[in-house]
Amino acid sequence: MPTPIHASLPDSDAVRADAILAELLSFLEDRHYRFVTPTPATHRRVLERPGKDLARDLRDALGWSRPFEKDLLPQRLLELLMEYGWCGSWKGALKFGIRVSTISDRLFVHSAFPTDDPNSVFLGPDSYRFADFVRRELIQHPGGSRLVDIGAGAGVGAITAAPLLPGARLALTDINPLALRFARVNAFHAGIEVETFEGSCLEGISGPIDLAIANPPFIVDDGKRAYRDGGSMHGAELSLMWAKAAMARLEPGGRMLLYTGSAIVNGRDALEDGLKAEAGRIGAKLRYREIDPDIFGEELDRPAYATVDRIAAVGAVIRC
Repeated sequence: MPTPIHASLPDSDAVRADAILAELLSFLEDRHYRFVTPTPATHRRVLERPGKDLARDLRDALGWSRPFEKDLLPQRLLELLMEYGWCGSWKGALKFGIRVSTISDRLFVHSAFPTDDPNSVFLGPDSYRFADFVRRELIQHPGGSRLVDIGAGAGVGAITAAPLLPGARLALTDINPLALRFARVNAFHAGIEVETFEGSCLEGISGPIDLAIANPPFIVDDGKRAYRDGGSMHGAELSLMWAKAAMARLEPGGRMLLYTGSAIVNGRDALEDGLKAEAGRIGAKLRYREIDPDIFGEELDRPAYATVDRIAAVGAVIRC
């Protein structure tokens, strides 16, 4: 299956390659394309069902990542997508190296299934929960003139927040240049202006910040894939690190909206304890709640989670 990295493309070629993705999103929107991305475990189960080897429609090809025949897309668009590496030959058919998903009627391009490559740009059920968390918080507690989406991935957080922050400057950071390319394409298609910064956490971000949002990786990943591996604390280390970094940079009255996952061990949540300790140390206010008490239960079969009761999806609002 093609791997859409394009790391060696000259800038002009990269711009053209991304413009083709924007054209694809417009093509899909005109055809009322919709696809909700499930967990990898669910995705795998669906693909393993018999009798559905080739894509029957665009949802099969661009959502479920099934191989497809060339007559599924207009010839010109397909040729351009192949020319710039977004799809290619696969076992006598064609296959996309990208997926397109729908969140709140917006289209987002991200990496195809399976996301085994270290440079994969992931979007899944946590992206939907993250978007809902950000939307609810900003509707109930509006405000923010400069938003930074830390580890933005495909840009779901910032693009969701933008309509609720009229006039705000939006900055997106990520260590993965492909993620930032996808985020720019998704923002362009949504009619939203963003700045992107390649680097870890708040690296490259200068000046005042009054709103930070983040959906960090929170799983212990044996392959150390950046989009998935949250480090120690059963995967919560990165979430705590990003929260501490944001607290150190927020303007007085500024806040961070953190959506992540946390392993509950013997009834205790180490991430909540760590956030409470840091917020208390600097005099910040913390609201913390479980959004979903039990996610990614299949992870508990792995040795890294042998002592874990469950993994909870959590939301933290930190105000400095």
